[in-house]
Amino acid sequence: MRILKFGGASVKDADGVKNIATIIQRFSEPMVIVISAMGKMTNAFEHLVKSYFDAKQNEINDNYNKIKAYHHNLVKELFDTDQTNIVDSLLKKLEDKLQSEASLNYDFEYDQIVPFGELLSTHIVSTYLNSVEINNEWVDIRKVLRTDDNYRNAGVNWELTQKMMCARFSTNNNQRFITQGFIGSNENNLTTTLGREGSDYTGAIIAYALDANNLSIWKDVPGVLNADPRWYTKAHKIDELSYWEAIELTYYGAQVIHPKTIKPLQNKQIPLLVKSFIKPDEDGTVINATEQAQKLDPIFVLKKDQTLLSISPKDFSFILEQNLSDIFQVVSKHQVKINLMQSSALNFSICVDHHKNIGKVIEELSSDFDIRYNEDMELVTIRHYTNAAINEIISNKEVVDSQVSRKTARYVVKKSEWNFNKV
Repeated sequence: MRILKFGGASVKDADGVKNIATIIQRFSEPMVIVISAMGKMTNAFEHLVKSYFDAKQNEINDNYNKIKAYHHNLVKELFDTDQTNIVDSLLKKLEDKLQSEASLNYDFEYDQIVPFGELLSTHIVSTYLNSVEINNEWVDIRKVLRTDDNYRNAGVNWELTQKMMCARFSTNNNQRFITQGFIGSNENNLTTTLGREGSDYTGAIIAYALDANNLSIWKDVPGVLNADPRWYTKAHKIDELSYWEAIELTYYGAQVIHPKTIKPLQNKQIPLLVKSFIKPDEDGTVINATEQAQKLDPIFVLKKDQTLLSISPKDFSFILEQNLSDIFQVVSKHQVKINLMQSSALNFSICVDHHKNIGKVIEELSSDFDIRYNEDMELVTIRHYTNAAINEIISNKEVVDSQVSRKTARYVVKKSEWNFNKV
């Protein structure tokens, strides 16, 4: 069994859908094909949720009509005859939902509306593939991927999910299955989601449940790069990574793989292939059980929109375990993510993603601590650093804080332009 996952960029238009059809035809073995919402539709659905929750009818109508038009136009481009009925029943269900009154739980409403993006995309792709004689069966992943009711970040019921997936994805009658990423359902059959960008994770869950030969994730990049080429112009592809290294990179903020994706694959030693849907003949990157000590070039990860908080006891007492416990409790309560921490005798510093609740964190901690903070920071991580790599990155940068270990150097720097000479 082979698992293929295609993200929104790969199915953003009719040409994209046709392209993934040619990729699927490369493989003869049984497969499950996981597909995300098309293009930027998840963003569009998020706007729709907000307008629905805020009861702004004009915005609801405007956002809904844009979503409807996008999918109708894509269907018209794909098929010679009118096939808009492929999506009309789902759009009618969405319209009915939008005409009901919202509950008081935003996360719940999010999970009942945003997954329509995945349902629409998979209906379109499945129908198109069958129309060009790439026979497949559409599967509602919510029937087999079972979760708790932690809306927008649902936890997987692994035992039940594995049992139901093994039964549903039997290859006795069909060799190809089309299904959705990102979504599941709880014990009450209410739709849940696995967290933003969770379609990679869905692929890993299916691969784990079915003991797949591999999971391949198809992107608009040639594989895993040693940096985001949008800011580091000399980025190049990494041919092979260990599970360990991939987990480290996702922890530091690398965007190419969803953080939860690696663990279920590592548990069963299932290789993860990161491939280009633009150049499918190229090898891409393989993530597997290779040696952790493999020699790698420096890898750069940049996290923008950071805030650095420096926290000191008002009475000049030492930073002790109880202080740290109190700080972590406040930060966690307000759902602020810590990306770097540094402790000294009288000071504890944390670098966090900019978040609407940072003000609440500062206000709550200020009762017991003196708080200083710097906004508009950036956090750059250099994994497998060299002196040359450090010099290249932080030269002409104002470094506010730093942390260096055996393999990793991290710098909090003031926001400014990144300029590199192309090789």
